[in-house]
Amino acid sequence: MDQSVAIQETLGKEENCTIAVQCDVLVGAAAESRLLGLVVCASEHAIFIYSHRRMAITADDVSLEDIIPISLDFAVVEVSSPEELAVVGADTRLRVSYREDELELRLPFGSHSRCFLREVNKAWSDVCKAPSRVPTFEWLNKYHKATRRQEADEQPLGAAFTELNQRRRTEKGSLDKEKSSNSTTQKSKVYSSLEGQGVSSREDRDDLVRSSSHTPSNKAQILTMPQFALRDTLIKCELMKNEDIYTYLENFSFFLGTFNVNGQAPKESLRPWLSCTLHPPDIYCVGFQELDLSKEAFFFNDTPKEPEWTKAVSEALHPDAKYALVKLVRLVGIMLIFYVKKEHAEFISDVEAETVGTGIMGRMGNKGAAAIRFRFHHSDICVVNSHFAAHIEEYERRNQDYRDICSRLQFRQLDPTHPPLTIMKHNVVLWIGDLNYRISDLDVDDVKELISKKDFETLHSYDQLKRQIDKEAVFDGFVEGEIDFQPTYKYDTGSDNWDTSEKCRVPAWCDRVLWKGRNIEQRHYQSHMALKTSDHKPVSSMLIIGIKRINEEAYKKTFEEIVRNIDKMENECIPSVTLSQREFDFKDVRFMEHKAQTLSLLNDGQVPCQFEFIQKPNEPTYSKPWLTANPCKGFIAQGGSVDIELEIFVNRSTAPDLNFGKDQIEDILVLHLERGKDYFLSVMGNYLPSCYGTPISLLCQLREPIQDMQQMTLRDLVEMSGDQNSVNTEKPLDIPKELWMMVDHLFRNASRQEDLFQQPGLRSELAEIRDCLDTGMPDSLPGSNHSVAEALLLFLDSLPEPVVPYCFYKQCLESCSSASQCEKIISMLPQCHKNVFNYLAAFLRELLKNSASNRLDANVLATIFASLMLRSPMKQDFAEKRKTQEFFQHFLVQGSSSS
Repeated sequence: MDQSVAIQETLGKEENCTIAVQCDVLVGAAAESRLLGLVVCASEHAIFIYSHRRMAITADDVSLEDIIPISLDFAVVEVSSPEELAVVGADTRLRVSYREDELELRLPFGSHSRCFLREVNKAWSDVCKAPSRVPTFEWLNKYHKATRRQEADEQPLGAAFTELNQRRRTEKGSLDKEKSSNSTTQKSKVYSSLEGQGVSSREDRDDLVRSSSHTPSNKAQILTMPQFALRDTLIKCELMKNEDIYTYLENFSFFLGTFNVNGQAPKESLRPWLSCTLHPPDIYCVGFQELDLSKEAFFFNDTPKEPEWTKAVSEALHPDAKYALVKLVRLVGIMLIFYVKKEHAEFISDVEAETVGTGIMGRMGNKGAAAIRFRFHHSDICVVNSHFAAHIEEYERRNQDYRDICSRLQFRQLDPTHPPLTIMKHNVVLWIGDLNYRISDLDVDDVKELISKKDFETLHSYDQLKRQIDKEAVFDGFVEGEIDFQPTYKYDTGSDNWDTSEKCRVPAWCDRVLWKGRNIEQRHYQSHMALKTSDHKPVSSMLIIGIKRINEEAYKKTFEEIVRNIDKMENECIPSVTLSQREFDFKDVRFMEHKAQTLSLLNDGQVPCQFEFIQKPNEPTYSKPWLTANPCKGFIAQGGSVDIELEIFVNRSTAPDLNFGKDQIEDILVLHLERGKDYFLSVMGNYLPSCYGTPISLLCQLREPIQDMQQMTLRDLVEMSGDQNSVNTEKPLDIPKELWMMVDHLFRNASRQEDLFQQPGLRSELAEIRDCLDTGMPDSLPGSNHSVAEALLLFLDSLPEPVVPYCFYKQCLESCSSASQCEKIISMLPQCHKNVFNYLAAFLRELLKNSASNRLDANVLATIFASLMLRSPMKQDFAEKRKTQEFFQHFLVQGSSSS
């Protein structure tokens, strides 16, 4: 949630909140939550401090407490205390000072906090570069007059900062004493604009803001800092090539646990699951699915179940060790928690967390993955907790979920100029979750009989995941231990009895643990029948993993030898590469269909080289938006090679111009070698026009499939539709024929379809449906009902102008509480847009008549369709989303006059 929107509503016309971050103000042992906003006006910056509600959505949710101008009297310092767990991936502690006052803050670890610090540091650096130009901050006067007070007894602006600062001094002793004992009680990297005259560059201060307490074991990571540039990139790569010389393996125990809790609150101790080993594990990675099944969690990603289950986990960790919580990440009901033993905490670094939804339209988070990556000593590890599509027949959909997660889940690196890391670019990948693969080709009685005989080997041969892995369709290169426990799904909640409901689900091993990497041994793999909270049983696996550690003496010798060799090479040679080809032709590019070709680079020079695709003059990026190079920059060792994927993907933002020939599949890429020459690559191709990304007004004029039309004709029709004086001799269609085809199919075949518009379709079927709509009108559309439903949503999402045109958006928000006013606005829409709106609303009302079968309700449909039919021309905040849903819900009521 972007909370800068709430701050922006409190600001003046010329003021802009560029970024906001939630933090804790530390007062002794207490922590008080605040919202920080970096505000700029007339090139002057200040940090605004707000008290706030749990989630700041509008100005009503925040209250301004203080303002810290970023001037020569300002300083920011990152601090770490040896009394605390020194987890490099943990939250960041800062001391912010202004004149005589100081505040200690704790920011949540992650790329957003780093971005906030980077922007603050940039503003501070700009002030320091021009000390003679003293900021006046006159625009802050109105705030210091406290004109925005809501209560008569509200404190004047600045009192909160002073009070918190005084309390902090009282709790921690005098500031002077703290500074004098800094060397023994606290490690701190300090830079003040008044005291740090020896620090001359912004890069030095960048390092201070983002740095952590580097231990000897992660010296090599320091080389990834951006200020080291090409030379140290060469050193880093040579170190990686020779790491066997200076590293050795040490075994550590990893406890992996997965539990689908079926929306339940914790009702029993988790110790039988999490403390089932004799010796305490070194690391815990605990995953949950279906943490919360409520609609509020599904649509707004907010749930009280998170702290409940986190507390249950922390209380159930092995009692013979002390653990630190390194990271927690959640996507709706998919939650992953990462703990480490206290004594190992200082060796954890480079922690990042990401999520990806694979629900409807690839956005909804009811299915998908939450993942954490980190470095432990000298090994890079990625842990993925996923929840795949349900239902026994949907194994292809589960395969697609796996592929989507692998391709779309990417971790940003500490250096933002480096390309993101994918799951597979780690030494070790640990994958847990409710993968939902079922047992096929056996009826429920046969399955239960094999279970009663404990013939798990025979039963496993019918397991869908095993079959898909054997076909190399998913989890290529992964290993799963032998399964010698009974299926973990589905039980009657509160018991060990198999499902006795009307559906009588076939038992299945839905909950799994797999791994990929070297030097890994599994000590146990089991379910835990003692826990009866859910209709699933939790699963655990203990892995012993060989982690790379650094021999400091060998590292030093290797490092020095590499530096000597690179110094010699740099003085002798200029880099060069050989390209496999310089022209790339992409034929028949289609909407949302990925196409790629490979460019191979061979370093035929005498030195390692660094390459990068660079911008052409007067262009904002190195390529057109539908084209990417992966990787777009990198390093090639001497004699080495690298494959670069040139990828084309046309989405809703790039399709309109390609549909009508305003843009073509044509581009020139400039490949630049550091200290070398530039190479020019030609990219060309043809795009097949699609109804996706085509305006409603134009589609209503097309009686033939769009790919049967000449591009020049399409362009003329677009210009004609924008010309008020043009005369169209042929009466347009009431609604686009493509829209009618999809809605009619769903009306006839899917009115009673369970989870319609909530379960995704298959990518291959979506492509077939698109091609049918673009090339001809068959008697029926291919694919499942879920695929047709998702194709309809994608069609609405891709419209250049939404069903309710942008110019009506503000009126819709203002009238959302009045049904009659909402209907009046719809009556004012252009005829084709009004027809489409009323047609879709009538269809959705028909679906609601069958809600007992399809499990749809007005809230769900309003949430899904309002976001597509009533889109904002700008980024939409939470309050606006609520209003658009309220607007659209009026039309889902039976007997709406708009029908």
